[in-house]
Amino acid sequence: MVKIFYSLVYLCNLIGRYLMKIEGEVTTGFGKAAYFLSQEFYTKEFEKNLGFIPFPGTLNLIINEKYLDNINELKNNCKNLIKPDEGFGAVKYIKAILNDEIKGAIVFPAKTTHEENYLEFICKDKLRDIKSIKDGDILSIEFFL
Repeated sequence: MVKIFYSLVYLCNLIGRYLMKIEGEVTTGFGKAAYFLSQEFYTKEFEKNLGFIPFPGTLNLIINEKYLDNINELKNNCKNLIKPDEGFGAVKYIKAILNDEIKGAIVFPAKTTHEENYLEFICKDKLRDIKSIKDGDILSIEFFL
């Protein structure tokens, strides 16, 4: 299984395509992302690499534990990295599409207080307002490399 996964990651790196699709349940976070996503060194890098300045906050998804091994492999092999100014943690990110329509990224902050089964999605908009997303909603997320 691991060998197949690494082959899939390698192939996706070559062609920049879809890697996997999972579902997660929307939940309220701790409210800390707003501060970090407002820092200029993060916003500049996201704009340069993803094509947008993220809304200062994340949409948090709780994922089923059956996906954790694959998510951890993605995170550990991710080459997309923002190195911060002193005092801040590095952030890895993977391009993603939420609910087949909203382009963004999953971020993996080096310093986090979330459990392992939390994913943090960023995009240019406040999704809870424009898409009427609320806690408990089940959303799909597709990962791209």
